[in-house]
Order: sequence, then structure tokens, then C-alpha cells
Amino acid sequence: MTVPDEGMTDPRLQAQGELSMARLALDDGELRHAADHVARALVCAPALPEAHELLAALAAHPHGGADLFPLEQPVFLGTVIARAHVLASQGRPAEALELLVSAQCHDPRGAWADVPWVRDPALPARLAPDQASMTIMRLASRLDDPVPEDARAPLRPFADLALALCDAHPDHPAMLWTSSILMRRLGATGEAIRLAARSETVQPSFYAAMALGYAYRAERRYDEAEQAWLRALRFEPDNLALYTDIGELLANAGRADEGLQWVERALQKDPENECAFPTACGMRFARDGDLAHLVALSDYLREHPENGHADDVLTHHSQRMYWLGHIPQPTEAVINVLRQVLAESDDVSDIGGMSLTISAPEPPSAVLAFTSALGVSEGITVTDVPEPDARRPVPEVFGGGPVRAVRGSVWTYEGTRARPAVAPPSPEAVQAIRALAGRPWRHLPAAYDDAVRLSGLSLNDLVGLLAHPPVPDEVPARHRPDWIRSAQAWTCLGIAHFQADEPWHESQRRALLVDLAYGPEDWVSETALLAMVATAWVDPSTRADVAELVTWRFIAAVEAARSRAVTVLESLAFLVRATPGVHPDVRSLADDVLAPPDAAAAP
Repeated sequence: MTVPDEGMTDPRLQAQGELSMARLALDDGELRHAADHVARALVCAPALPEAHELLAALAAHPHGGADLFPLEQPVFLGTVIARAHVLASQGRPAEALELLVSAQCHDPRGAWADVPWVRDPALPARLAPDQASMTIMRLASRLDDPVPEDARAPLRPFADLALALCDAHPDHPAMLWTSSILMRRLGATGEAIRLAARSETVQPSFYAAMALGYAYRAERRYDEAEQAWLRALRFEPDNLALYTDIGELLANAGRADEGLQWVERALQKDPENECAFPTACGMRFARDGDLAHLVALSDYLREHPENGHADDVLTHHSQRMYWLGHIPQPTEAVINVLRQVLAESDDVSDIGGMSLTISAPEPPSAVLAFTSALGVSEGITVTDVPEPDARRPVPEVFGGGPVRAVRGSVWTYEGTRARPAVAPPSPEAVQAIRALAGRPWRHLPAAYDDAVRLSGLSLNDLVGLLAHPPVPDEVPARHRPDWIRSAQAWTCLGIAHFQADEPWHESQRRALLVDLAYGPEDWVSETALLAMVATAWVDPSTRADVAELVTWRFIAAVEAARSRAVTVLESLAFLVRATPGVHPDVRSLADDVLAPPDAAAAP
């Protein structure tokens, strides 16, 4: 089904223009051309009386009728809507309603059913309840659960019709429980409970009990929902999806251990059940915080990419963790000053020759974000360089770990001032990163997959993007640090795809990411480690190596923090938490770094 391009023209005026063309075509006997223009008018203004008047004329024409609106693929949205109205006028309301539901499922924004024949009080009696209930169910199954409040108005005619159908057929069980599902998704939970309970009274069934349980759950009446679903289970005792629903329900009710038992009972019957396995992974992670559960879920999702439930569970838990779902906020002094300067306004036109003195070198990317946001090129004075020197690569100041040398960096220092050591990226690279930077990701494996669009860039372009992040002019000053961090994260994820057919340990992508991670202390150090962690999530063969690289880079930061401030330390600790296979002692050390300052004094 196709829809017209959205433009800036007023929809009603556009519809009037289409109707003018339709009248001219009708006067010339060009019925098909007239029908096409009417169909376009209905998409612009579904309830416009003049459009329906002209449609009625086409329907009544000796050579007109529904055949003027054939369902030839690809079919135009307006053609479907117009055909529905013509069929309704010909006494075929069931077929007409099916077509309106198709249109609504295709484009939920349109009020396609807000027309007189759908609101006709006599319509419910003219519809066979068996077919009508299937039509209602088809619509309900395609809607969000629940539909956002601001998107419900176009669906109101269907809801009113469903209620009218239930009044016309009060003892039709399927009509009652399907309408319950529709009403629940539209936020009318009380009505949904009433209809499902009525259906269960008329004829107890699996579907009525399930609908009632969902309606109770929507109102957080968990005990009643549990009882309804236990009744449903009597009809289908081997329904493992219902085992999973009950488990999630009990977890939401504060009975997580009981809930997990239900899910594990399902896994005993089917160890890789598409509903139970993802739910169990999520519930186990919620119980003990062991990242291995989410890693197992990611491995499962890689084998079953069509499983939307698994993706949803991984997304839900990833969004609660830094780096798995989103990037930590920077903590540098220059960024804190920037936030203070921009606390009330993004207008930096009057800042002029601002200067800032800091006590130690800070990550070059943070300084770049500061100068980019304020539109200044210089003005930062560093008074001291505490040891270990943050400007030097990690192997030069830290004796442990597997990395003994760094071959290059995207930054070079002139005293305490960092300069890009690489050339700017090509216009093609700039365009590619701007399509990604600022975008959130669902979870880290999804981010890794999305970054494949950078895989065609050269290494020179990729490292150029790190030191010369092309911040668009329209990005507000206060958001520039976040945009730069996002661009660097996506770029490093792109590096993780470079020459992906090379074995990891001997690959150019690993060598470059190690150089970036173990080079001068910078935001690039974090995002290079992120790319390694993402690789570990999608490629189990790399996990031991990545865990070792992340561990030693973190330990080096912990050692440095004994004698100076390490602004990226907490971020590295979050990366440790996100890394598959990290030793429990290292994970414990990361937890200590992230513990509130007064945690030791807490009972």
C-alpha cells in the first residue's frame, strides 16, 4: 500500500484542488481519472463532505462503482479508503470495514473511519459478529500496547463501533473479548475488564481469561490478573508463553522469585523457548546483576534475530547501564565550566576573549568540546603536569598489562596544548558520521550492527573523524560535548568493522583500537575500549582478549588516580561493568570506584 508524499500544502486546500480536477474529469467522462483525484482528496481530508458527495456520484454512475477503485498492487491508500466507502454504500459493510482496518493499520495517523456510515447506529446489527470480531482483533493486534494518548483520536470510531457491536451482540463471547483487547490498548482499562469478564461469564475460554488478565494487569491489579491467567492455563496447560506472562506478572508484583520459577518451568519443557528464554535472562540479571545473563541473551538473539521479545528484553536492561545503552556524561573541569557558562543561554556571542586556568592537562577531546561550544580557539592555561603524565601513552607510564608500546595517536602535544596529529576526514566521511552521531542505540550489539555503514571508510578517514569531529552548526553549544562523544563512539564502532574478515588477534582494527585505548588519556580512550567491548558482545572468540585489554587499561587508570585526577576513571569503570568475562575481582574494583563517597560509612 502506498501513501502520498507529505508536503507543506494545507490538506483541506489540497483536497479541494483534487476535487476540482475530479469534477473536470467527470465532466469529460474520464471516470477513472475522476476516481483517482477523489481518492487523493480522501487521503488529504477523510471526512470532507464534498469528497463524499463526489464519491457517491461515482458510485451511482452506470459505469462506476467499486471497480473504479481496484486493489491492484501496489495499491494507493486513498484507493482502499474510497473503495471501502463505495462498498458500504452498496450494502457490503463487512468488506468495507475490513478495508478501513487495512488503511488504519497501514497509516494509524489518519481518521479514516470518522465517517457517517461507520457511526450509523444501525451498522452493528448489519454485521455478522464472527467476522466483525475477527476484524476488530486484526486492528487491535496491530496497535501499540497501549496506544500513546495523543494517537488515540483517529481510533475512536473503531472503539465506538466495537462497544456498539458488544451491545448488539451481548452474548457473543469472541466479540466481547476482542473488543476488550482493543479497549485496553486504547487506555479504557475499566471497559476492557467489563467486556472480558462478560465474555468469561457467557462462555469461559482461554481467550476470555487471557483478555481479562491483561486488562487487570493494565490496572496493576496483579492478584486478579494472576487468577485470570491460572484459569486460562486450565484450557492450555502447555502454553509456555502464558507461563512466561505469569512469571513477568509476579515479578512486577514484587514476587520475583516466584515469577522466575514459572519461567524456569517453561524452560524445563523447552530450553530455548522464544518467550521464556529471553524473559529468564532478564529476570536473572535483575536478580543478581550478573552481566553473563545479558551476554547469554545477546548470543541467543544472534541465533534468533527475528525474536523481537529478546531484543526488547536486552534493550530494557541495556538502557539502564552506561555504555550498553547510552554514553556517560563527561566530568572534566572544562566541561563543568562550560555548563555553568551556558546554564541560562546558548548565546555565546558576547563571551569574547574568555580565558580559563586549570591545574592539569585534561583530555584533548574535552578541551575541543569546550572551544567548539564557545567559539574560541585558545584561552586555556595549564599550571601543572602531575605524574603519571596523562599526555603520554599508557605503556610509557604504567609497567603492567599486555600492551608494551603504542605506535601512534590522534593527538600530539606542544607543551600542554594538544593538537590533532591526523588530517581532517573527507567530505564523504563527514556525511557518514553526521548520519549517526547523536543517535541513541537500543543495546550494544545493535550499535555494532548499525556502525557497519562506516565500514567502507578508510582508516585515515576514521582517525580523522576522532580528532576533527565535524559538529554541525545547528547543534546547540550545550550539546556539543555529547555530540562529540557520540561521534567518537560511532567512529570507533566503525573501526571495529574495518577489514572484518581479518582474524581478530592479527587484525588492523584491533591494532588501531589498542593504540587509541592505550594512547594519551582522552575520550577516544573510552570509545576505543567501547568498540572492543562491542566486538566481544558479538564475537565470543574475542571475549578473553577484550576482557584483558579493558582490565589493564582500567587498572592503569586506577593506579594513576592515586596521585592525580583521572577524569575518565568512572567511565572506564562503567566499561568494565559492560565487558563480558571480566574477572569478578576487577568488577568489584569497578564497583568500588563507582560507589558513592560515603558508601563506606553506610550500614
